[in-house]
Amino acid sequence: MEELPGDDFEDSRAALAPTLEATAAILPWVAKPRPLRFDEKLNERWVAAASRLSIAWSERNSQTVDDVRPSIFSLYDIALETADSDCLLLGETLASAADALENGEPPARLVAALTATIECLVEDGGLEHVLFGERARHFAQRLTDSMNPALAGSLRSPVLDRLFIDEAMERLDRIHDALAALPPDAYALKQESSELALQAEHLELYGIVHLARQLERTIPADDLDTPETREQIHDILHLLESTIAAIVA
Repeated sequence: MEELPGDDFEDSRAALAPTLEATAAILPWVAKPRPLRFDEKLNERWVAAASRLSIAWSERNSQTVDDVRPSIFSLYDIALETADSDCLLLGETLASAADALENGEPPARLVAALTATIECLVEDGGLEHVLFGERARHFAQRLTDSMNPALAGSLRSPVLDRLFIDEAMERLDRIHDALAALPPDAYALKQESSELALQAEHLELYGIVHLARQLERTIPADDLDTPETREQIHDILHLLESTIAAIVA
């Protein structure tokens, strides 16, 4: 490699000096982890409460005692402790939704909004998720809209629904084929489940989104052919097929 003459080397080093100094100044900040916004124990309690709510919501139709309302208010109690405006907004809106659930059969829009909200709450990070504030505001607004009678009459597109149903049923057929393969095709199962969730999300079919993602999480990297895993997968597939068929029922 040809060396630079002494004068050129010194000129180059002088020209690069500001850049090198700036880089050296920001390196300590780059290396530092993002500071926690909440007490670690408080976030652990939030994560645990969100997990309990998720279980209560998913089992609400199969249990004799409905644990959804107390689970929501347990989460709300923790939201009050955070003193965070976004967290408080979400907690208050969830509490209002819990009250709405007590007034007879809840509207489909509210069920879909609660399903999407609760699924978001159990994502990794809890209160420390980098998008927590943005998501809290989004789902609080969506829950509020779902409880607004003025918006209850909004109509879906039958054409889009029909197209979605046709493609979703094709995906379910491919999922059954992947499950029947020897050995079962775990990659195809996860891929089809993920694509189904994305398509349903575009149409705000959040009950289907929840089930499709639940199916994706149920598929292990190995031991896919155990009786317990197969039973779980078949149960979720049955719920998916029934839910998709009910769109135009």
